[in-house]
Amino acid sequence: MMRTSQEVRSELQKRGLSIADWARQNGFTPELVHQVLNSNRVPVRGKSHEIAVKLGLKDGIIEPDFSFEKIEETK
Repeated sequence: MMRTSQEVRSELQKRGLSIADWARQNGFTPELVHQVLNSNRVPVRGKSHEIAVKLGLKDGIIEPDFSFEKIEETK
């Protein structure tokens, strides 16, 4: 189930976490997490995509060692 930015903010508040706390704990800058939550960046790729997926704002896959060669091997 996808969450809205407001739902993410409410969930963090329930857990006693600030956006900056969550960002640092997950290896992101607080500024970028704020940008994603404020929809200042379209979370299509890179760190913005990763943040959106981890926060439940969008469906997606995070694969740090992804390569197209692995896709060919599984066919």
